[in-house]
Amino acid sequence: MAEFAKGLEGVVAAESKICRIDGEAGQLYYMGYTITDLVEHCTFEEVTYLLLYGELPTREQLSVFSAKMRNARDLPEPVIHMIRDFPKDAHPMELLQSVVSYLSSYVEHRIHHGPHCNCRDTLHQIAEIATVVATYQRFQEGKEYLPPRKDLSHGANFLYMLRGEEPDPFEGEVMDKALILHAEHSFNASTFTARVVASTMSTCYCSISAAVGSLYGSLHGGANEKVMEMVDSIGSKDAARDWVHTALDKKQKVMGMGHRVYRAKDPRSFVMEEYLKDLSEKKSDWKYYEILKEVETTFRERMEEKGKPIYPNVDFFSGAVYRVLGIPTKLFTPIFAMARVSGWLSHILEQRVDNRIYRPKAQYVGHEQRRLVPMEER
Repeated sequence: MAEFAKGLEGVVAAESKICRIDGEAGQLYYMGYTITDLVEHCTFEEVTYLLLYGELPTREQLSVFSAKMRNARDLPEPVIHMIRDFPKDAHPMELLQSVVSYLSSYVEHRIHHGPHCNCRDTLHQIAEIATVVATYQRFQEGKEYLPPRKDLSHGANFLYMLRGEEPDPFEGEVMDKALILHAEHSFNASTFTARVVASTMSTCYCSISAAVGSLYGSLHGGANEKVMEMVDSIGSKDAARDWVHTALDKKQKVMGMGHRVYRAKDPRSFVMEEYLKDLSEKKSDWKYYEILKEVETTFRERMEEKGKPIYPNVDFFSGAVYRVLGIPTKLFTPIFAMARVSGWLSHILEQRVDNRIYRPKAQYVGHEQRRLVPMEER
């Protein structure tokens, strides 16, 4: 009998070349490149290429890839109707999971003719998710479908579709870089879900749809939503210290603090913090930044007293960045999916190279053989 590990914690389930996390040092690498280098020098489209092909593109390769990805942004008319007709009170993640499955019927799958599908060629499952999320919000606001633009980066085009006007160049860049920060993070729950489904040789769309459902869970996606709920409940910088002390005294969780993997500050949180600072200065509104920094300082003081190395994760600042960009809170988790879909697809493709269907064992703790009691004796 193999050793029991609840939740598969600590179990090595596969080999991967995609992502490395150094939790002790607080470092994150995609295909060997640090996240800080990628954010500083690359676009989301470049990083997507890296995740799908294993190398950064040349100028010519990026030009071809970007054109293909941007040409895949528009939605088929039936999908637009599906988004418009989706129940108004339903969560957009439920819509996203449904739409990804629906989009599958608009592409020709080659999965059964070899270990690879043609996902690198279609790119619909990456490009169209941003369009779906923006279109959902437009319909919620009583606006019409706005076709995507091909001359804007992935992040800038998303803001354009949301707002109906081209975003400020800096805001478009921040949105694009935020997608890079969330694109990949090794064997988290949703990525593992995608690989499990892919291991059955199902389509990449089915795998991604399943991953969306996993991300929707309250223990996975949505942490930045909870951070902003916390910030809104605190209300002001002056109230933050007392709020944190009260929460910790009552043994309540301070959202956005700590991570299952990192024992140092999440490297992505440094980048998000700088973006929040820059956006706050640009808009002359420091409310969210000041509250979050006061929460971080107070929390760290309390943790240092106990000798606990707990620091902010990427979600601590990302929600505030999205809020300052004018994005509704209910879109935070769908935006997470918009970014992570590149990582999901990377793992799906890697899974198929040397595939073995996932089939872990369960440690049975139920009844031994029981006598079946006839109905009249029960």
